[in-house]
Amino acid sequence: MVQKRRSLHNNQQSSPNTSNSSTSTAPGASGAFNYRQNVDDTKLRNESKGTRPTATPTSIKEVLTMMILHLCKKIIFFDINLKVGLYLGSLFLISLIGDFLPYPKTYLARSDNLFNVYFVKMGWAWTMLFSVPYLCVTSLTICCGDLQRVLKQNLPRIGIATVFWFIWTKLFNIIESSYGRCTARGFDTKSLCLKEGHLWHGFDISGHAFILIYSSLLLIEEARPIIGWESIKDLLRNEEHNRNAGDKSQTTNPLKNLKDNDLKTLKDLYERYTPMVRLLFIGMTMLQLLWDVMLVGTMLYYHRMVEKVVSGIIAILTWFFTYRAWYTIPTLLPDPVGKGVFNYQAKCDHSSVPLRRRASLLQQGGSGTSSNSSKEIPKFMGMPLYTPKQQQQQQQQQQQQQQQQQPQPNFIFSSLQGEQLTAHQAKISGFDRYFSKHERREL
Repeated sequence: MVQKRRSLHNNQQSSPNTSNSSTSTAPGASGAFNYRQNVDDTKLRNESKGTRPTATPTSIKEVLTMMILHLCKKIIFFDINLKVGLYLGSLFLISLIGDFLPYPKTYLARSDNLFNVYFVKMGWAWTMLFSVPYLCVTSLTICCGDLQRVLKQNLPRIGIATVFWFIWTKLFNIIESSYGRCTARGFDTKSLCLKEGHLWHGFDISGHAFILIYSSLLLIEEARPIIGWESIKDLLRNEEHNRNAGDKSQTTNPLKNLKDNDLKTLKDLYERYTPMVRLLFIGMTMLQLLWDVMLVGTMLYYHRMVEKVVSGIIAILTWFFTYRAWYTIPTLLPDPVGKGVFNYQAKCDHSSVPLRRRASLLQQGGSGTSSNSSKEIPKFMGMPLYTPKQQQQQQQQQQQQQQQQQPQPNFIFSSLQGEQLTAHQAKISGFDRYFSKHERREL
């Protein structure tokens, strides 16, 4: 007869035989299917959780803000060496063509256009309006609230740039007044000539070209603290976790040498000024883009080629002397851009955005890629997708998978195959001997 199947879960009213059998198979267990003997589940759950803090959830507003910041970085951090070459080349070529073949008149050709009256003529004021607050809030944050250090080692860069701007613009006016002449006789000074309604012809070095180029280069240099600015939040979170847990093994965090008060001040200033830093950076990018557009208008319609090229060379040499020569000397003040109590840009790429398209992340080597490009960490909106340690672990896992996928040599199969071949050869030789004997008998 077909017996009825027993239930998997034994009830409390089951027979003593079945209870004894179940207890005998799993002694010391609280139930029939409890295979963990004398183990605390809460302890295992706590041990399985990670110890490193995770980032807070990102909102849609934050994602859109990061996308706008990423686009602004692409615009303002264009390769500055290439940009300098484009400034000089376009000043020479476009201005030279305009001296012989005048360009068609547009709105920018009018001296009373809106951009020329309210922006270019007050260009240095607009540049200071964005660069000074940006320098103050970024320097105060990375200096952990040390106001004396900001005033002594960071803010003088703006003062030096203002002094150079004032000296060069005054010198341009002196050169024009000293080495020129009036269209009418009897007027030896520029002021009297213009007062009587005449024209003054002199070597008028373009002040517009100078201020537009110098302001653009200054905005590019002073905007560099935004590079790696978002990583400060991760550094603060990790350093606070390490100090609360008493973990001193993490030696790569640049905040590890800060005092507790400095770390707290840095966190407060970062959370307070980060929205202002982002807004000012977007404004600096838009202003620098406007200066480039107005520079094109100056090339097309104002001054002669020589006057614009000379002003461009003076602006570029002034920028190179200050930001690439003077400020890079450690023993001289002021400090270079982005220097503070800690270095949060150690792992950031300070180079400008390359023009060449990056190689595919899936391409492992090849004729068109170098060994360094294959080791680069993929980034999204300027932030790395994973750490170098995780990259090494992934490479090791890929190597192990490739080794497992390779076919192993089967010695047994090869030996059996050899025995079958020898047996087949023996059969063939036996048939040959048989047929050879049969043929001899017939003969």
